[in-house]
Amino acid sequence: MDDNQIQKRAIKVRMLFFGPLVEKMGSREIEVPLNEGTTLLELAEKFHLSKLIGSGLRIAIDGEITEKLDQPLADAAEIAFLPPVSGG
Repeated sequence: MDDNQIQKRAIKVRMLFFGPLVEKMGSREIEVPLNEGTTLLELAEKFHLSKLIGSGLRIAIDGEITEKLDQPLADAAEIAFLPPVSGG
């Protein structure tokens, strides 16, 4: 069997949103089915969040802040999107 014949497994991740992202996304938490091998950047692009990464959006995978956008996501991973904190 060559690579073209191997089907990718389906995985499911849980996305968590905080601050103004809750309103933007319409929910605090959603579960998303993905193909195995989907990267963090691909997930962010799918939900139109990649533009926010350059303006202070931080992302945590299973409670750990990461900047590795090319990292493939694991099944049952929890991805939290954390907007920049403002204050005074």
